[in-house]
Amino acid sequence: MRDRLLGTMLVIAKEPRPGYVKTRLVPPLTHEQAAEIAGAALWDTLRAVGQVPARDLLLAFDGDHSHWRPEGWRSTPQPVGDLDTRLVAAFAAAGPGPAVLVGMDTPQVQAENITAFDPSRYDACLGPATDGGYWAIGFTDPRHATAGISGIPMSTDRTGADQLRRLSELGLQVQMLDELTDVDTIESARDVARIASGSTFAAALAKAVHR
Repeated sequence: MRDRLLGTMLVIAKEPRPGYVKTRLVPPLTHEQAAEIAGAALWDTLRAVGQVPARDLLLAFDGDHSHWRPEGWRSTPQPVGDLDTRLVAAFAAAGPGPAVLVGMDTPQVQAENITAFDPSRYDACLGPATDGGYWAIGFTDPRHATAGISGIPMSTDRTGADQLRRLSELGLQVQMLDELTDVDTIESARDVARIASGSTFAAALAKAVHR
């Protein structure tokens, strides 16, 4: 792992409540099982992100964070609005210095996937997802997030490409991070569990499908 120190590491997440998260896993899973799997994915993500050298750890949370915010983290609520609005708000709550944000849908992420970002050479980073979206975005100066993200259509198979185009149009030098698979369907969940076989997520999925 490189020992570059980021200003802020951010995780944006929803409270894992039945019927509120991972609804595309139902069926074959129940809403309760999908929520358990989402919670496991969040814990794995928080654990990996917590290993990244950063001055500040920030959880941008939709819901009651009391059970989910690890020691040493601070939290900020997500505003009402589309995902682009909520991403911009998360970066606005970041402290000074380079900031990288990841979601809760890639529990296989490792600190090394994030610390590859070199803010001394690049203005931004983007971690593409296999479904056409992205699992991470970062800025050497988080104030670029407003112009860089606002208005980007989210949750489409073109989101990653649209996001990269926007950053490039702003004249930002973008470093591409490793491509990862988002957990959206039961098939992608199984793929991620195979990659991260020793994870909390993999154990939760195995428990759910064998009930």
